[in-house]
Amino acid sequence: MNDAHLHLVVNHFPILGTLFGLGILIAGLVLKNKTIANVAYILFIISAVFGFASMYTGEGAEEMVEDLPSVGDKIIHEHEEMAEKLAVVLYFLGAISIAGLILNIKNHSKAILVGYLTLAVAIIGAFLGKETATTGGEVRHTEIRTDSAKVNATAIGEAKNDAEDKD
Repeated sequence: MNDAHLHLVVNHFPILGTLFGLGILIAGLVLKNKTIANVAYILFIISAVFGFASMYTGEGAEEMVEDLPSVGDKIIHEHEEMAEKLAVVLYFLGAISIAGLILNIKNHSKAILVGYLTLAVAIIGAFLGKETATTGGEVRHTEIRTDSAKVNATAIGEAKNDAEDKD
């Protein structure tokens, strides 16, 4: 298993974990149920860990795909920049989730305040996760790029040139 494969394995959880955690946290806050909120906090902590793993494997994945046809430095750079922003938010989300978990366990009066702070950060994380997933998908899925017609025409032209060179 190489870095590109590992990156594909681990990169989905930070995004999906944040989305599921967001929904669960909303339910916990609305129902005023600390157990449900704690489940969300644990999901956010795990998402931060997987976010670190995604960042760690991203460089190796980049090295493997950067020279492939229709994959350019600009696309990879956009994904990398968005992933770095998401990672910072996920690390902060994980840290405040640890605080929220501890405060909930201790029945601290500030637990609800931390819950709403976590909610705000999770919303930002969900947005950045969507953007990171989109830019990551664009690396290999030319059909979702805004310039997909141009990219596909370029790829077809390159394929024809490669075929002619072999003849």
